[in-house]
Amino acid sequence: MIQVQNLTKSYGAQLLLDDVSFTVGPGERIGLVGRNGHGKTTLFRMILGEVQPDAGEIRIRRDYTVGHLSQHLQFTETTVLEEGCLTLPTAEDGRDDTYKVKAVLQGLGFSEVDFDRSPSELSGGYQVRLNLAKVLVSEPHLLLLDEPTNYLDIVSIRWLIRFLLGWRHELMLITHDRTFMDAVTTHTLGIHRSRCRKIAGPTAKLYQQLAQEEEIHEQTRVNEEKKRKETEQFINRFRAKATKARAVQSRVKLLEKRDRLEKLTQIESLDLAFRAAPFHGKTLLGTEELSFSYGPDSPQLIDQLSFSVRPRDRIAVIGQNGKGKSTLLKLLAAELVPVAGRIERHPHLRPAYFGQSEVGRLHPDNTVEDEILSVHPDGNRSSVRGICGIMMFDGDKALKKVQVLSGGEKSRVLLGKLLATPSNLLLLDEPSNHLDLESTEALIDALEAFEGALIIVTHVEQILHAVATRLVIFDEGTVRVFEGSYQDFLNRVGWSNERLEAPGNQRPQAEARSASRKDLRRKRAAVIAERSRTLGVLLKQIAAVEKEIMVLERRVEEETSALLQASERGDALLIERHSKSIHQSQERIDGLFTELESLTEEHDERARLFEQQLEF
Repeated sequence: MIQVQNLTKSYGAQLLLDDVSFTVGPGERIGLVGRNGHGKTTLFRMILGEVQPDAGEIRIRRDYTVGHLSQHLQFTETTVLEEGCLTLPTAEDGRDDTYKVKAVLQGLGFSEVDFDRSPSELSGGYQVRLNLAKVLVSEPHLLLLDEPTNYLDIVSIRWLIRFLLGWRHELMLITHDRTFMDAVTTHTLGIHRSRCRKIAGPTAKLYQQLAQEEEIHEQTRVNEEKKRKETEQFINRFRAKATKARAVQSRVKLLEKRDRLEKLTQIESLDLAFRAAPFHGKTLLGTEELSFSYGPDSPQLIDQLSFSVRPRDRIAVIGQNGKGKSTLLKLLAAELVPVAGRIERHPHLRPAYFGQSEVGRLHPDNTVEDEILSVHPDGNRSSVRGICGIMMFDGDKALKKVQVLSGGEKSRVLLGKLLATPSNLLLLDEPSNHLDLESTEALIDALEAFEGALIIVTHVEQILHAVATRLVIFDEGTVRVFEGSYQDFLNRVGWSNERLEAPGNQRPQAEARSASRKDLRRKRAAVIAERSRTLGVLLKQIAAVEKEIMVLERRVEEETSALLQASERGDALLIERHSKSIHQSQERIDGLFTELESLTEEHDERARLFEQQLEF
């Protein structure tokens, strides 16, 4: 167990953590949430002893081991398997547990052929996967994972969920994928306004609680300010009257004792809205028997793929990494030329492409403002600065040069350029990498509202469930089109490795083939599938209720503003109309909060029951 007491940390004028205290209890799996730059990774580094707090302490018993996903890519062994075995705990009875390392490597996307390769031959993404495998098999008391899904594909992420559901010790997780976090965690720890709040339950429960507390704070502050003004008016009015002296002094003392609640500062957040270019045809783009490989000796990544893209289509390209997903997007964006087949583009097609390689095309000496202006030459300074502000580069931040930006900031610049570019087809390759939970949800809202078509490569199941209505699937060595949502795919087809029961933490092969263990795995697979379906539906309902609450709250704000204007004009008819509308909206909001609480409780209870079933 870990005890964090009165922890404070700041960098210059930026206060990250202010007198923070919490504990990590036995068996707790904690999701750590908060805006980018608000201290999540810093907290991890303090637990690891890499950064010292300004005040407070972190108590960890001496025999308690902490493992983390290291970004330091340095290997000493000659093969992937040997490197993976380095951190394997020594078995007490001398047995060979190499099978555990093989199972984890395969779960993370390595093939048996890869076991004998040198770690130096791996791509950067697979080297990070090897580091992840090493920390998973080391079985530390506390596992710290900071964005573990960034270098994983959707198949490996689903395997990692199943693995972490069986984790026997403690876990702290940072991820931008809310579905992944809620699937594996038992508690949520939020860094908010430099303080920490820990609750049992999923992220939605914490965010709802924080929102309610801030609403109460603001209502209390407004009421307190009203009372303070009334008291000050009383004091000023009767200060000179002797008969009121005692009453005046009483109120003066009351004002001195009463602490003044400060108005909460606005926390920066993305407010995305993609600009749709007009399109009046039936098909934006179509492929006919499209085929591609990178050379005669390279594998065929895409073989005779045919599909069309219609206005308002929401197509997700999914599958394992290295199988051709990004390549397909580059072909559609005319970054690559097909080896065979063709791509027909409508004359009025106006695509906008977000690719990971596009970050390298940002000019290092340009400012953020320069980059936005490069795709929005007709925009005035005010409109360009507006887009910079939307991407959280307000004020002088818009004058920062690209060369000093972090990877996440560069990704936001690319998204900003897309916002400034009118298009009728968005081609997005992993756009949520480097975004936090709140920004990912802002991206989902913007994609749902976009009037054009969308083709997106993503491993984030939250995005897939929210927006995808058609799929292009890379699986079992083929690529095919699936007509239906991601949930339809899981229900009707599913991933091949899950159908074939990918190996987990079994005993060696001969022992694992016993009938009882096969039966156990079948039961676990059925529970996991049912869990994914059931909780997925509930999470979607929770998201829908939250979205309706936000829409209604915005409506109440607008109606309140209109009511004030009507009051100033003395328009009785409008006053009555706006008052009635505000009352109806508020009643609906109250009802939705009740529904949200019920759905959240149902989700938590069902998640607990599923977890109990998985313990058999």
